[in-house]
Amino acid sequence: MATLKTILVTGSGGFLGRNLIQILLGRDDMRVLEYEVDDLRDELDKALYMADVIVHLAGVNRPQTADEYMVGNADFTRSICDTLRAANKTPKVIMSSSIQAELDNPYGISKRRAEEELKKFADESGAETVVFRFKNIFGKWSRPNYNSVVATFCHNIARDLPITITDPDRELELAYVDDVVAALLDEIDSKSTTPGFRFADEIKGFAVRLGDLAETIQSFRDSRRTCMLPELSDRFTACLYATYLSYLDGSDLAYDLEQKTDARGALAEFIKSPHVGQVFVSRTKPGITRGNHYHHTKVEKFFVVEGTGIIRLRHLRTGDMVEMKESGEDFRVVDIPPGYSHSIENVGSTDMVVIFWASEVFDPNRPDTYYREVKQ
Repeated sequence: MATLKTILVTGSGGFLGRNLIQILLGRDDMRVLEYEVDDLRDELDKALYMADVIVHLAGVNRPQTADEYMVGNADFTRSICDTLRAANKTPKVIMSSSIQAELDNPYGISKRRAEEELKKFADESGAETVVFRFKNIFGKWSRPNYNSVVATFCHNIARDLPITITDPDRELELAYVDDVVAALLDEIDSKSTTPGFRFADEIKGFAVRLGDLAETIQSFRDSRRTCMLPELSDRFTACLYATYLSYLDGSDLAYDLEQKTDARGALAEFIKSPHVGQVFVSRTKPGITRGNHYHHTKVEKFFVVEGTGIIRLRHLRTGDMVEMKESGEDFRVVDIPPGYSHSIENVGSTDMVVIFWASEVFDPNRPDTYYREVKQ
């Protein structure tokens, strides 16, 4: 049986720590030790003696006084190094720092001093030590009004609370938490060793204006009304959308679609996208026919999910007709090409539910929809 690698994560209850721990606990090749600043110091010392790899994420970034920066960052890192020296231990140490370590504000100075303490330990012991200078990290489980403006905007907009934008043109450099966790895991899993101190490669992130960030997150909230999907082919938008959804309250996860009802039944738009068209769903009463129109360019797909219907298509030039009986039990999709007048009739004894996809969002100024009876 392979020997388990013991990983100690300090700051395991923080934003980044929680995301990393969730992945590590799913691994069967690692033993995971967690430490939070409120835990007993003896517990930390025992964990330091046992660890093969230390991921040092604990630190202070929102203290009551400026002095706490140095205590929580530089002094705490030095105490970890002192314990390892006393025990003659040289585990690999991976430490989180900040791009602010290049600045001379109290937080940046404290992070730079923490880096210097780690470098001193590496120079003396030959241990492999790696420092990540992180940008502003965003993602699920980040605390609003604490970790990042993304968390605050997502939390407030999800609850229809006001947000404050002091400078909409201010540019932010952001890194997504899953990318950060992946980089940490690469270092944890690395089989090659480079003794001494080094900085990790910069994690590719995203640059965004503060005003654009707020507008994008607001569009996520509005999408419940507009049915318009975000542009998920853009990775930043996809990551931001996932982050936004993680801030919804459990009671707010479900929402109603706007239904259009008449004697035939009901119809509701579900999803729209300028790139993939739109999806809508209908409930049709027995004996009722929907459709009887054709398109020149627009194409559609019909999927009967409940009940029984007959889909009819008639070629506009030849008059040839295709007729298909579809049931919700079959999970079959019917393509509707352009140049065919088409309809769907509920021939069952219960309501028929159908999911429709159209290749473009309906535009009343260019509907590409023309009435033509299928049955002649």
